[in-house]
Amino acid sequence: MASKLATCFVYRNLNQSHPNTVVRFPSSLSHGLLLPASCKMRQRSLSSQHKKQHIKKASHEQPSTDGDPQPGQDRDSEHREPSLDSLPNAVNINGAEQAEQLSGGQLVDMLGMIQNTEKNILLLNQARIHALQDLEKILAEKEALQGEINVLETRLAETDARIEVATQEKIDVKHLEEQLEKLRSELAQSGNPEGGDTELHAHLNRFLNDEYPPSHNESIHSLTVELNSLREENASLKSAIESFKAQLNDVNNTSERVVVLEKERSSLESALKDLESKLLESQEDLSELSALRVECKDLREKVEDLQVMLDNATKQANQDITVLQQNQDLRRKLEKLEASLEEANNYKLSSDKLQKYNEEMQQKIKSLEERLQKSDEEINSYVQMYQDSAKEFQVTLSDLKEETKKRALDGPVEDMPWEFWSRLLLMIDGWSLEKKISVDDANLLREKVWKRDRRIRDTYMACEEQSENEAISAFLKLTSSATSQGLRVIHIAAEMAPVAKVGGLGDVVCGLGKALQRKGHLVEIILPKYDCMDYDRICDLRALDVVIESYFDGQLFKNKIWVGTVEGLPVYFIEPHHPHKLFWRGTYYGEHDDFKRFSYFSRAALEFLLRAGKKPDIIHCHDWQTAFVAPLYWEMYAPKGLDSARMCFTCHNFEYQGIAAASELESCGLHAHQLNRPDRMQDNSAHDKVNAVKGAVVFSNIVTTVSPTYAQEVRTAEGGHGLHSTLSSHSKKFIGILNGIDTDAWDPATDPCLEVQYNANDLQGKAENKAALRRKLGLSSADHRRPLVGCITRLVPQKGVHLIRHAIYRTLGLGGQFVLLGSSPVHHIQKEFEGIAEQFQNHDQVRLILKYDESLAHAIYAASDMFIIPSIFEPCGLTQMISMRYGAIPIVRKTGGLNDSVFDVDDDTIPPRFQNGFTFLDANEQDFNGALERAFNLYMNNPERWKQLVQKDMNIDFSWDSSAAQYEQLYSSAVARARARNLLN
Repeated sequence: MASKLATCFVYRNLNQSHPNTVVRFPSSLSHGLLLPASCKMRQRSLSSQHKKQHIKKASHEQPSTDGDPQPGQDRDSEHREPSLDSLPNAVNINGAEQAEQLSGGQLVDMLGMIQNTEKNILLLNQARIHALQDLEKILAEKEALQGEINVLETRLAETDARIEVATQEKIDVKHLEEQLEKLRSELAQSGNPEGGDTELHAHLNRFLNDEYPPSHNESIHSLTVELNSLREENASLKSAIESFKAQLNDVNNTSERVVVLEKERSSLESALKDLESKLLESQEDLSELSALRVECKDLREKVEDLQVMLDNATKQANQDITVLQQNQDLRRKLEKLEASLEEANNYKLSSDKLQKYNEEMQQKIKSLEERLQKSDEEINSYVQMYQDSAKEFQVTLSDLKEETKKRALDGPVEDMPWEFWSRLLLMIDGWSLEKKISVDDANLLREKVWKRDRRIRDTYMACEEQSENEAISAFLKLTSSATSQGLRVIHIAAEMAPVAKVGGLGDVVCGLGKALQRKGHLVEIILPKYDCMDYDRICDLRALDVVIESYFDGQLFKNKIWVGTVEGLPVYFIEPHHPHKLFWRGTYYGEHDDFKRFSYFSRAALEFLLRAGKKPDIIHCHDWQTAFVAPLYWEMYAPKGLDSARMCFTCHNFEYQGIAAASELESCGLHAHQLNRPDRMQDNSAHDKVNAVKGAVVFSNIVTTVSPTYAQEVRTAEGGHGLHSTLSSHSKKFIGILNGIDTDAWDPATDPCLEVQYNANDLQGKAENKAALRRKLGLSSADHRRPLVGCITRLVPQKGVHLIRHAIYRTLGLGGQFVLLGSSPVHHIQKEFEGIAEQFQNHDQVRLILKYDESLAHAIYAASDMFIIPSIFEPCGLTQMISMRYGAIPIVRKTGGLNDSVFDVDDDTIPPRFQNGFTFLDANEQDFNGALERAFNLYMNNPERWKQLVQKDMNIDFSWDSSAAQYEQLYSSAVARARARNLLN
């Protein structure tokens, strides 16, 4: 029984962060597992005919990634293209090329194993959560029953005490009754019956008055009555205690059932681990096949180039050898003739015959010389041909040099910062909005800015000292230019780092925008003008002399447009002139009218694009705050002429979906009765409400989320928060792209927040930053080899706060130091960690800083040896990428983007070049301890391998380049399909 209660106690601790959740554990869990019929792979060698048939089949089965903006079906369904999410985690867009190395049956087996394994993982995770929640409920009921039993036992003890007092008083009453009877008998014996009663009463009264006061006699009666009532209550209490004991026995029986369920869970986990190992083996095979395919392709191209060169050289050598052989034959004949001539000369005078012979020899020599001369002429012709070719090559080379010089003069300017071009672009937009130049001229000038044209740069420099009218006149002379080949991309978002950042959304908008800008695309950002923004990070902020009116709540409201550059990107800030001061609240989110605030902003942003005459190729909106842009664009603004763009929507966290009453849509001009339908914006759980994220999924051409694993998780009922069915029906246009980080802002070699800058080749600076942080926070520096564990996070249930709390004490137990930076919007969590911080206030191995400090965050990343991220779910996560960039080894739970970026160093199924951290599967203390202890063991016992791991992590490329290339491909494909459809129409 004690072991069972200990097990229950452990599970109760595991579920402290979810005290109110109750879910039934499915009784038939074992029947829900989908095990593959065979786990043994077939032989890999099949005929080329089978491979070609399989490749052809795969190419016809791939679906399109671009969705139709019309509800319920894809707008571009006539031109389907391969899906980017056909296979989970292991198979990407080039899956057809990898399939060339596999047989048809083998790939089917592998896909079946992968799909079944994912389903089994989901079933096991759901069962585990249900079991823990049932156990939590049972323990709560047990504790409540125990409390009631304690109260009843207390009341019973009080009742017993009162019974003892009443019993003593009853004994006293009986004693009085005995004395009374004794007096009566004495009076009867005295022979005075007439006055006996009177004397008896008088004597009795005197006795009672002497022994007991009148009030005491009255209390005896009342105590007797109360004694009877207490007896009845005692009987009822005893029956209640017996009932509670029976319920307690039921609880104990339930604990035994939990132990049985735990055993069943352990067996299921072992089966799951077997399936996962086989899945990882199949993934490794696919990755190796992909790498071999690429290497084979490169080698084939190189061999073909070498073969062409070899053929040309062989042909030329054969020609030279032929000519050389002919010359050698002629020379040998000539030598023979000369020898014969010399012999004939010796006999010339002696014989006419010799004379005649000599003449014949002369003729032969003459003919041979003629042949030799012809051969020399042929050789000279070859030499001349080579000389002509050399001259032609020189002429071509000179032409190329001249063309290169010309292109350099006409090419883009590379020596000007992006802030310059963004400022120039905002100036042109200001002229256009203020009606100082036409929309067409503005578009042509934007093209030149976009191309970083040298002439527009020179014109701007020349006009710096001139008036605005003179500058406009000079710029209009440049409006005859060709169009650019890049894309026009406009991001509409509620955040942008570093001026208005709450979470990862701000980093994505800035990082992705800069990466696309470097690739030659025109990127612009539209934000609300909050009063709490960091205005110091905005360059050249100014208001345009123009007012944009937008519709809301049945009337028109004016909006002031501000422009400025942030991190080299042009940004437009919309300031509503609304009586409710929508964005002048001192905060970004969390207001009671957020639904109205951001639906207003979404419509005002589209109104600005229409008035400015912009023709974007892509409008990219983010999260529920700007999800309204997609239905507004197709329902209202595309018919008005703003129809050049494809719509892209990125959801960074499906937990937040923007749900409100359907009538709320009417404020921004959308018709609730048209959109509150199952195939449009109607919420899947409440039919009288609309869901902003669902509307964006339905009305967008491209839908993305922030990691491939999270894209798979949200397609399940547990991870999708009610939208899994919608995402499944629009899966052709839904893909997960792992975020990157801004490697300029997060670079230990240039970070100004660090005590000492360092890089992967010089780790001494990391040790110095560790010492500096210890001094700053008052931590012990006695042992410089003592590992420092860092954690920077928001303290919310999603981040696994129970494991973060456990990590503090476990790190101390392992001999390490722990630093936490972060705060919680949840009151009881914030109070709990404030108590822990106070507990360790004077401790020299632990510090908790319960706020967010950007500069201190950089210092903690640089000082930490390890970094924990034990999230319950994590759409992408940036801290693991930043920590590796700074040489802090991540310890993470395998979920979402963490699973896509961190691979365990002890997992033999993963190629060594990808192993970069420590991972654990289940969100419990036991699994977390295993990963943390393995990290400590490697750090303490193998410092050389630890150093190699740190250097490898610091050299991993987590920049936005790869992610931006995927977005670039999605953008280009969507735009190309739209243009092709327009041509067909």
